[in-house]
Amino acid sequence: MAQVHPTAVVHPDAQLHETVEIGAFSVIGPKVRIGPETRVGPHAVIEGRTTLGARNRVFQFAALGAAPQDLKYGGEDTELILGDENQIREFTTLHIGTAGGGGATRIGNRNLFMGNSHVAHDCVVGNGCILGQGSAIAGHVQVEDHVIFSGLTAVHQFTRVGTHAFVAGGSMVVMDVPPYCVAQGDRAELAGLNTVGLERHGFSAEQIGRVKEAYKVVFRSKLGVAEALERLKTELGGHPEVDHLIDFIRQSKRGLTR
Repeated sequence: MAQVHPTAVVHPDAQLHETVEIGAFSVIGPKVRIGPETRVGPHAVIEGRTTLGARNRVFQFAALGAAPQDLKYGGEDTELILGDENQIREFTTLHIGTAGGGGATRIGNRNLFMGNSHVAHDCVVGNGCILGQGSAIAGHVQVEDHVIFSGLTAVHQFTRVGTHAFVAGGSMVVMDVPPYCVAQGDRAELAGLNTVGLERHGFSAEQIGRVKEAYKVVFRSKLGVAEALERLKTELGGHPEVDHLIDFIRQSKRGLTR
């Protein structure tokens, strides 16, 4: 059986793998499912229809699966889904989805949510992301893989942040941040490319060179967006890192951080 501290309150309908550990004074609700080797620290609360995969670590005072902070929410049976090997630090809050937003908040694998960070309803967070201390992403935000939010950043609802982007501390993001870019400020503006992050994740010099050229075409030339994307497709199309940038920009609805 799972190792549950005598002071913890675990509903009998909760589904805990036999290797799960639940710390003192934690509360686990009836619709919670927790996968292998996941550890929940003391005074944590996991409620709602919340599913955690394997080898997650939930630290003390974290709150997962609470009702969304959305006045339109009427108690629908929505959910929060986490993958594997995530770290949820002190006082982090991750909320379930809403019926109007697709019904689920989804979080991938190997993410780090630092203390006091917040993921609102209906967000989608990829893999290998970091939310710095006090960072908050509002409802319906989409975050691709390997994105870093430094401390005290905030992201407006319905915004997208592209893969390998870096958002500097204290930034207020109100428009889509393209992949590979650095964004900073209030309101956030682009400040170049996250070349350090690309190198750390194994991008070759040739790939980084193509990303740099694409950045110049889109953000440094005097071309309109449609014309810039057509030029990228013609000159650099067929390379995955450039094709992804083109697709991301084409799908933007809020407009781009520039």
